[in-house]
Amino acid sequence: MTAAEQRSGFDLGKLLAGRGSERYDLHTRYLNHQLPRMLHTIGFDKVYERAEGAYFWDDEGQDYLDMLAGFGVMGLGRHHPVVRKALHDVLDASLADLTRFDCQPLPGLLAEKLLGHAPHLDRVFFGNSGTEAVETALKFARYATRKPRILYCEHAFHGLTTGSLSVNGEDGFREGFAPLLPDTAIAMGDLGALERELKRGDVAGFVVEPIQGKGVHEAPPGFLRAAQELVHRHKALLIADEVQTGLGRTGDFFAYQHEDGVEPDLVCVAKALSGGYVPVGATLGKDWIFKRVYSSMDRVLVHSASFGANAQAMAAGLAVLAVMEDEQIVGGARRTGELLRDRLTALIDRYELLHDVRGRGLMIGIEFGKPDSLGLRGRWAMLQAARKGLFAQMVVAPLLQRHRILTQVSGDHLEVIKLIPPLIIGEREVDRFVDAFTAVMDDAHGGGGLMWEFGRTLVKQAVANR
Repeated sequence: MTAAEQRSGFDLGKLLAGRGSERYDLHTRYLNHQLPRMLHTIGFDKVYERAEGAYFWDDEGQDYLDMLAGFGVMGLGRHHPVVRKALHDVLDASLADLTRFDCQPLPGLLAEKLLGHAPHLDRVFFGNSGTEAVETALKFARYATRKPRILYCEHAFHGLTTGSLSVNGEDGFREGFAPLLPDTAIAMGDLGALERELKRGDVAGFVVEPIQGKGVHEAPPGFLRAAQELVHRHKALLIADEVQTGLGRTGDFFAYQHEDGVEPDLVCVAKALSGGYVPVGATLGKDWIFKRVYSSMDRVLVHSASFGANAQAMAAGLAVLAVMEDEQIVGGARRTGELLRDRLTALIDRYELLHDVRGRGLMIGIEFGKPDSLGLRGRWAMLQAARKGLFAQMVVAPLLQRHRILTQVSGDHLEVIKLIPPLIIGEREVDRFVDAFTAVMDDAHGGGGLMWEFGRTLVKQAVANR
């Protein structure tokens, strides 16, 4: 023990042992008070004590299968030993980090590895999150083209800071935060609308998720390539938001790579690059864009981030990419995703409430819809009258409470569950999820009392919140 450690009375283990049980009260008192309220309402107020890989364990020692991965952050699962060791190593190295006036090796090494997966791009800016990666792309596009407007898709999600919120296609997130940037939404796949907006001559770029997180909607075949041709014809940039879809999530390293000939000018990544430990975001781009933004020594700090490219984040990112290569994570995600999607698709004819299963790799949307039989139609109508999206929440709740599987709906007012599990899952986890999902669907179609009783509770809560 060092002298500093001896002088300090701080002991993290003692602090958690003594006050860990206050977690929900502390959050209610000092943080977002609506979060614990929501968790109590839907029965998600668990006490998780530890985690490893694709599993949590609660205070009673029960295991839970994670099919959410922290909204995609935990691409390698929790506490991967290689990433964990890299962080111990970088802390033990006592590097001269964040001096702001030197060039450490780790950022350059991580940029080199990332760009190896996108050989048409040349440079990287490191920030701290997905929304910051998008903010960087928006700024760079506007400066490089000297045009003010960004186009985006309806129902898109690109982040919640002011710039990225301006290209967020969900009104619920935008409400009350105007004025935002002068940006315009088009429907995913609508090339005519895209061209009409581009012809106005003021568009800097078009930002798009190759597969939208909200609802899990994939860009139509050929859309990205045609959009790229249009934006370049009108001297604008194509920006691919790969914050959730990147790093193997969809069965290729980047989701835009599913379509031949697509080479975005700027690519945003984050989430899984962190290894689940240290926040990191990256904006990959073409050389000419970076050189236009950083056009002189006077502009050397015109765009920067206080904690960007810190040693811990860079070490985590390098370890993540090494694991992805060594353990063939991308190919595994493709195979396991196909297995899971096929098993779920086979259930569509069996359950009238199950309408669609879609997605790529381990990014899968399960959509529910209006049933045909009279009894189920009445229950469905009750839920829809109170609030759209309640049936999907009715499925999510028993998956957790009865089967100890963590999932969540893919967006507000949507009857869609999104599965984005750690990319390390295999056949055992697929079997566990499909068996549990089948049991929940059997209950729903059999008029099971407990499930529909929970539905009535959700209806009362929805009505009370109006």
